Formats: sequence, C-alpha cells, structure tokens
Amino acid sequence: MNIIIGNNLKMLRKAKNMSQEEVADHLNISQSAYARMERGESTSCAIHFNKICQVFEITPEDLVKKELGIATYESLMNTERQTEIAMISIYRKIIKKYELEIEDLKTIIKYLNKGKN
Repeated sequence: MNIIIGNNLKMLRKAKNMSQEEVADHLNISQSAYARMERGESTSCAIHFNKICQVFEITPEDLVKKELGIATYESLMNTERQTEIAMISIYRKIIKKYELEIEDLKTIIKYLNKGKN
C-alpha cells in the first residue's frame, strides 16, 4: 500500500509542478520525510492523509487507488492549463493597454515637436 500511495504522491506532485520541498512545507515536515513517503518507505502518510488530499485537491479514495488514473491526472493538468491560459489573457490585455499608451505618447511627442519648429 505504501508503494501505491508513494507512486500516486509523486505523480500528483509532478502534475502540480511542485517540488518535494514545497509539498513538505505544506505538510509541515522535512523534505527527506516527504521523499520517504514517495518512495513508499514511510507510513507517516497516514498522519498527513487529509492534508495531502487538500494539497493535491483529490479525494482520499483517489490517493489510495492502485492506479491514480488518467482522468485525475488530466483534471489536475487541465486546471493548471486553464490557469496558464487565464494568465496569458491577462498579460495580453496589459500589453495591449501599454501599446495604446505608447501610441498616444508618440502622437503627443510628434505634436510637441511640431510646435518647436
């Protein structure tokens, strides 16, 4: 059972693009203690079971499944991808705003330079 949970922890962590240290920080344990959980060498995951499920946004059933499943993995990746798409959209709006401001400033500079001549 520890090997199954360990494999699932590793897959979930990678799907969330997190380091072992980041997950360990969420669980308030050392990175080496978390690494032992991923390798299936520790039973301390039972103590942190609920917190692990919260960190990875999964159900307890998902954590102990022999195969975590493509659907769970894809849902994690889709959430990450949706966040990425939303951020790109926001960045594009900001860039567009600055491009418009730059064009306005160019027009003002052009107008001011005409007044000097």
